[in-house]
Amino acid sequence: MYIIDFHVHVAKFDMWNPWVHNYMKRINPVVYKNFDGSMTPRSFLKFMREEDVDFAVILAEDSPLTTGVVPNEFVAEFCRRDERLIPFASINPVLEATPAKMLASLVEDLHMRGLKLLPSYQFFYPNDERLYPLYSKAEELGIPVNFQTGSSILKNTRLKYADPMYLDEVAVDFPDLKIIMAQGGHSFWYDLAFFLIKKHKNVYIDVSGLVPNNLLNYFPDLEEIGDRVILGSDWPGVVSIKRNAEAIWKLPLREETRRKILGGNARKLLKL
Repeated sequence: MYIIDFHVHVAKFDMWNPWVHNYMKRINPVVYKNFDGSMTPRSFLKFMREEDVDFAVILAEDSPLTTGVVPNEFVAEFCRRDERLIPFASINPVLEATPAKMLASLVEDLHMRGLKLLPSYQFFYPNDERLYPLYSKAEELGIPVNFQTGSSILKNTRLKYADPMYLDEVAVDFPDLKIIMAQGGHSFWYDLAFFLIKKHKNVYIDVSGLVPNNLLNYFPDLEEIGDRVILGSDWPGVVSIKRNAEAIWKLPLREETRRKILGGNARKLLKL
């Protein structure tokens, strides 16, 4: 059984805004004993071995007014030496004049394997047709796009952009684009996120930011969408990825479904 964490953050200390560090330090003080030392490929791969994680998606981020900027180049270099580390690009469509062209370059030159977009941190509606060339390019390249959805308490977040409903149009207009809703509409929109997965065969969720013991409270019919649920930890927003995986393994689901959530679904999405 593969365990694949689809949602991991790395950074140098000065890449994140102070309020992000204040939040993360309360959750995972272990990392803050030596932050930059914990955020090296060697240290993280050691952590992965200890946590029984086979692959991890490492996310770049371009959200200067909310979380900060973790450059694509930093993430590409972080992942370069080991195939177990899978780099996802970040593009800020509010700041970038030609995001589709930029994505093509990031995939070709930096070997990015997916795209992370953060509407509530970057301040755009996902169904804005000005982003359609970007989605078309991602669809053409065959890479998944992970959208941040749901609530966040981080400073400067604009929750109006985080409603999963805006992804309905995107899923209709780009039926071959693999769309992942990070955090599954956390807090406000679980029912809507579930409905979108039932409606669209190209829509998934990663369960980052969600308490794994409570997944069946958020999604009582989780078994019905087991083919499109993906493990994500939001590390270092958790102390242990392994504990999250173990909690999912203990849920009263079919073994096949649990295996898919912990790695099988992500393995297909990432073409591993």
